[in-house]
Amino acid sequence: MSEENKNIKAESPYEEESRLRRKRQRRKTTIGYVISSLGVFVGLFVVMILAIAAYSWVDSRTEEADSLLLQAMGEAQTTQEVTYTQAQLDQMIAEAVAQAQAQDARALEDALNQQQEEILGGIRGQLTQGETVVETLRPLYPDDIVLVSGGKYHFLPIRNDLKQHDYVQENLQILENGRYEYVEDGQVVSHMGIDVSKYQGDIDWEKVAAEGVEFAFLRVGLRGYGSGKIVEDDSFETNIQGALRNGIKVGVYFFSQATTEEEAIEEANFVLDKIAPYQVECPVVFDVEKVSDSSARMNQLTPQERTNVTIAFLDTIEAAGYRSMFYHNMETALLLLELDRLEDYDRWFAYYGEELYYPYQYSVWQYTDQGRIDGIDADVDLNIAFGMWQ
Repeated sequence: MSEENKNIKAESPYEEESRLRRKRQRRKTTIGYVISSLGVFVGLFVVMILAIAAYSWVDSRTEEADSLLLQAMGEAQTTQEVTYTQAQLDQMIAEAVAQAQAQDARALEDALNQQQEEILGGIRGQLTQGETVVETLRPLYPDDIVLVSGGKYHFLPIRNDLKQHDYVQENLQILENGRYEYVEDGQVVSHMGIDVSKYQGDIDWEKVAAEGVEFAFLRVGLRGYGSGKIVEDDSFETNIQGALRNGIKVGVYFFSQATTEEEAIEEANFVLDKIAPYQVECPVVFDVEKVSDSSARMNQLTPQERTNVTIAFLDTIEAAGYRSMFYHNMETALLLLELDRLEDYDRWFAYYGEELYYPYQYSVWQYTDQGRIDGIDADVDLNIAFGMWQ
């Protein structure tokens, strides 16, 4: 046994209890210290976690604040008021106008170049396909009537004060045999006609009627463009009798070279005498066209004088109870007559084309001088009437 054990055994019961109490106290103190230390550590850890979370929250709020601040600064910059002097403003406007004008000028130049190329290309194409120059020009001048006379091109503005026809191009039908018809609502409303003189020779009017010819204008006579003498057409009597016998309605025409109103009335009376024995239901026509020979009597007349003799002839025919009409082409109408003075008279128009180009009023259209009709051995003028005389 050790020395220490001996001493312990030698202590009294009171001393031993006191010693055990102190020993227990020291143990409690140690445990409390440990627990206290652990509590401090845990507390510090919690504080650290909270500090990190707090820092993160503060940092995010700082970034948001910075973003809002930058945005506010940007808005402040874009909405900041700017001022200019009048001179600066004038300079800015001048520069903007100059820039716009330059852009417009370039755009206009480009458009004109393109339009020029299209126009020249169209002209080249039409001429290559055999179109005449005047036919090529007409679509380019829709507000003018373009015609050639005396080696010159005339551009005559369409007059709205003159009566104009209401024929529609789409209603014109050209048949396989080259004849024209005018239709409305699917029905043919035009009437087929011819005009003849001694130059068509002997005519078989029965065959002509079988071809569907409904009316015929027959030349009754003419005045010589050099001599001034009135002459009856050699075939007039034969033609009017043959046409009437086969149920074809007839009108007549006189080729005039009157230079005065008195001569025009003389021509009218000649016609009235020749047609008196016959039933003439269609108009009596004054042929006032220009003769190609420059020395022709009527070619020396002014438009006013030519209009005067035309009216004198037509009024004489009307006074006798017949329908009157004057025959003309574009050159005669637009250059040789005063159309506004002839508004109340019926018109027979000559134009050899497929389009309804001429705008003014007319009731009969002579559309070719090279027609072919069974019963006539020569070329013959073909016509359509847009209405029929009763």
